Formats: sequence, C-alpha cells, structure tokens
Amino acid sequence: MSSNKLSANTQHALRQMFPPEQHAAVVAVLETRCGLALPLMETASPEALERIRFAVLKLSSGSLPELERAVSLANTDWRDVLVAAGFANSLLAHVNWFEAQFRAQ
Repeated sequence: MSSNKLSANTQHALRQMFPPEQHAAVVAVLETRCGLALPLMETASPEALERIRFAVLKLSSGSLPELERAVSLANTDWRDVLVAAGFANSLLAHVNWFEAQFRAQ
C-alpha cells in the first residue's frame, strides 16, 4: 500500500535541517507536493520516495524558499533534482548523503 507519509529517515533529516517551528510546514510540502503526485510515483512507498525527498532537502540547505524551489523542479521532472543533488548516478548516493550528514548527530 502506498502512502504520502514520510519515512523515518526523511523525518530525521528535516528535523536536523529546519528549525522546530518550520517542521510542520516542511512535512506538509513534502507530503502534499513531493510524494505520490510526482510523475511515475503514484504507487511508490515512503522509502522509494526518500531518494527524491532527500534530494529536495539537500538542495534546500534548510531554507523554506529553496525547498519550495526544489519541490517545484521535482514536479516538473524529479530526475532534475536527483542530478542537481548528485544522486542521479547511484541508487545509494542519497543513503550515503544521509549517513554522512545525520548519523553522527
């Protein structure tokens, strides 16, 4: 069963990148605009969406306006955010980014 809910790792990353008062807004953007409505992602699991969501989080650098820009790009063609974030050439690049950025915290 597919869901727009965020994976535990995506929740962890956004909590580390954004101040607490912005968490609800970031969750809303990711769940409503960067999920199952993306092209070819209608049946994706939260873990499958994680690669795209990590890409938009990385591109945002913890800024809501930059997050909005990245999500807009993902809605045009989510492959572009994978390329911009450096996640296009490896299925594990997003996992490596997450581990390097957040596992030590």
